Amino acid sequence: LVLDATEELHKQDLSVLQQAAEHKKGMVIAVNKWDLVPKDDGTMDQYKKYLNQYLGTLDHVPQVYVSAVTKQRVYDLLDKALEVADKRAERIQTSTLNDVVQEATTKKHPPTTSSGAFVKINYATQVREAPPVIVFFANHPEGIRTSYKRYLESEIREAFSFDGVPLTLVFKEK
Repeated sequence: LVLDATEELHKQDLSVLQQAAEHKKGMVIAVNKWDLVPKDDGTMDQYKKYLNQYLGTLDHVPQVYVSAVTKQRVYDLLDKALEVADKRAERIQTSTLNDVVQEATTKKHPPTTSSGAFVKINYATQVREAPPVIVFFANHPEGIRTSYKRYLESEIREAFSFDGVPLTLVFKEK
């Protein structure tokens, strides 16, 4: 998605990003005309904060600040897009995935269901790539809260550098 740094974010921009997410496409945001933005020490951080307040659950999408005229960071943008494409097709070894899931569910933040029942996630495995689909097997999968699912997605995203990569998490009973 290419944004104009000199203009406000439009609803249409967010709509395009949502459609890309719904269709499980890899995503990178190019903030163009960065050469025209008056800068100080925190300009990029301020713009990132501004964008992230609108992105919501898509705040994992990488942002590259470019100038088509001066060619500033244009190659970085292409590299980032290729990186996201490679990551989207990546296969995670089941044992490595389960190490991350084990760490997230036992040591950091154990799961609970909306009914308060004890939940044990037995294991997880990646069943598909491009885009990645990860299946979790648990004793009470139907009651796992949406916020906990987002937490697990965030942990997996961080552990395997899946920024910009759409993940599908499926929870089944074991």
